[in-house]
Amino acid sequence: MAWDTEKTKSRILEAALLEFSEKGPAGTTIDNVARRSGVNKERIYHYFGNKQALFGVVLDGELRTISEAVPVSATGRLDIDAYIGGLFDYHREHPHLNRLVLWEGLTYNGTILDESRRREYYAARVSAVCSGQENGEIATNVDADVLAFLLLSLAGWWSSVPQIAHMMSADPDGVDLDTRRRNVIEAAKNLLGQCDV
Repeated sequence: MAWDTEKTKSRILEAALLEFSEKGPAGTTIDNVARRSGVNKERIYHYFGNKQALFGVVLDGELRTISEAVPVSATGRLDIDAYIGGLFDYHREHPHLNRLVLWEGLTYNGTILDESRRREYYAARVSAVCSGQENGEIATNVDADVLAFLLLSLAGWWSSVPQIAHMMSADPDGVDLDTRRRNVIEAAKNLLGQCDV
């Protein structure tokens, strides 16, 4: 019976995603990933190299997934309702992505894993804001890269620090996520200095 390499890699990556998002790179061991995936740790080293390289592959995969799931725009025009609403929904449904990014910042002290490839994910977002500014649809009093960063933060931070969102909510026991989502979209529009994009 032939060994299914891709299925094995997928099991390793799923286990590593859970381990890294729960414990961070420092708290995760290849032994734990091996146990969780049911794969021999030597095979993990063979496929992915060391723990840092495995973390980089996991994080890159998650960034690729969100980039495909929530593109900036299908038309080249920044659709704030679809983009910010999509980011808000994605982060709420996949809180592990923000955890991975936070763990990376805490663990590697500003060192960016696979920076050149990862810049591509963010370049499209900055470009969409820049295009909106050039077309007069988005205010120009703040640089495009800063606005793109703020949009990501506005949509995703709720899932990164749910305890703070809970404490600051006017009605923490009855949070209406549809209302919160709508408010986040409106705040993004206000941030961009626009009413209807």
